[in-house]
Amino acid sequence: MTTDARDVVEVLLVEDTPEDAELTMRTLRKHNLANNLMWVKDGVEALDFLFGTGAYSARSTGNVPRVILLDLHLPRLNGLEVLRRLKADPLTKAIPVVVLTSSTEQSDMRECYELGVNSFVSKPVEFDAFMKVVGKLGFYWLLVNKLPGQ
Repeated sequence: MTTDARDVVEVLLVEDTPEDAELTMRTLRKHNLANNLMWVKDGVEALDFLFGTGAYSARSTGNVPRVILLDLHLPRLNGLEVLRRLKADPLTKAIPVVVLTSSTEQSDMRECYELGVNSFVSKPVEFDAFMKVVGKLGFYWLLVNKLPGQ
């Protein structure tokens, strides 16, 4: 069976703020870290994409992202619930998830780690600092980190 190039996603960006999403995508592409990047704008769309349901019912679920960058404050279904569902399912449990959020709340951080997040990063508000953080995240999760089967 051949893999459709549209099914291969290195980074799944789950972000509802267009400015943050654009800056994240621009930074990853600038550093040649995400040739295949998918942006979804809420938690329901993220789960549909990952589990091949809804608008993504034709997508092969065997091709999982190398990393998910997940905001916490999302419409329709928040990031904590997305994380809870991802880490509870054998299909998605091993996908590295990095929470990239404006939250600095210890309770958010604690809950994310209890649910199995791989990293929790508070978004810097300053433009250059944000770009540096995203560049370092991309470098580590896409080039340095090794996943089973790689």
